Amino acid sequence: MSLKKAPSVRIAPSILSSDFARLAEEVRTVERGGADWLHVDVMDGHFVPNLTIGPIVVEALRRVTRLPLDCHLMVKRPEDWIPAFAEAGADIITIHAEASAHLHRQLAWIRKLGKKAGVSINPSTPLTVIEEVLDDVDLVLIMSVNPGFGGQSFIESTLDKIRRLAEVRGDRAFLIEVDGGVGPQNAAAIRAAGADILVAGSAVFGQKNRKKAIEDLRRAAEPKTKARSARKRRS
Repeated sequence: MSLKKAPSVRIAPSILSSDFARLAEEVRTVERGGADWLHVDVMDGHFVPNLTIGPIVVEALRRVTRLPLDCHLMVKRPEDWIPAFAEAGADIITIHAEASAHLHRQLAWIRKLGKKAGVSINPSTPLTVIEEVLDDVDLVLIMSVNPGFGGQSFIESTLDKIRRLAEVRGDRAFLIEVDGGVGPQNAAAIRAAGADILVAGSAVFGQKNRKKAIEDLRRAAEPKTKARSARKRRS
């Protein structure tokens, strides 16, 4: 799986906001609707105050979708979970800088297992915490809410953090992903700040028409691109 920068934004619906009683069907609706990735929030009830899913669900998802599975491990001791999620079929495994005393080692392990390695930081964590591993990651996930629950409001100061990370990135190839409170109302600002991937929960799964929700989010994130495309079609 390649994580090369794309000319357009990637949309990654988060299954945390889906109906778990119909999970396979929910996933198919966003896949047919044009989602680029599927975001899987893994919470252990310790690192964050919530408990969600484990490798067995990722294994089940792998059987029903071709979308890249973007697994975000919000867990203590991620080293206890990395092998299981890799074996279950995760394509990207992202761990929190705050959760590991040996961050470089864990990121190298993810890559050794043949997966793309991501690092995430909470809203109150400064970018300096991950400066020394930016050459060793495929993705940086910026949390724009305090992790643990869906449906929270976007923290506006995150935009400055995204801008600074985009500047620090320079010629590095890692992608910038943003998760928390993302929707059509702020997608343009997040994209303009430098984000490559937008994780959206209720903005997609909270809508009846998933295809329209994904299109609306993509259009909101890149209004100028869409306007140019429309002019080209008319000419």
